[in-house]
Amino acid sequence: MQAVTRRALLLLPLMLGIVACDREEEARRRAGLLTGGDARRGAMLIRSYGCGACHTIPGIPGAHTTVGPSLQGLKRRMYIAGVLPNEPGNLIAWIVDPPAIDPKTAMPRLGVTRPDARDIATYLYSTR
Repeated sequence: MQAVTRRALLLLPLMLGIVACDREEEARRRAGLLTGGDARRGAMLIRSYGCGACHTIPGIPGAHTTVGPSLQGLKRRMYIAGVLPNEPGNLIAWIVDPPAIDPKTAMPRLGVTRPDARDIATYLYSTR
């Protein structure tokens, strides 16, 4: 009986890791259904557009700055940038051209294409 218990204890971290991976994959899948984008591609695009130079973004290496607001928990917020209801189309529009929505924003237009913005939004909605 003790051998079975020991094996179970040794396998516990592996089992917990699998559950965590399943949750992350499910979050990506749900976000993709919501936005029509690809969360994995979104993470790569966030790095390539340099979003982490201004924002703290969970899961993005080096994105721990405070020039702009943290994007952690974005999917639970009521508003985007305090001016738009938090809906996928609004987030995509904001990422593409923030000054068109709020001329007083400090966030610049970075030349993000609409398809890229969809993938970035998907990633942001897939994070905790």
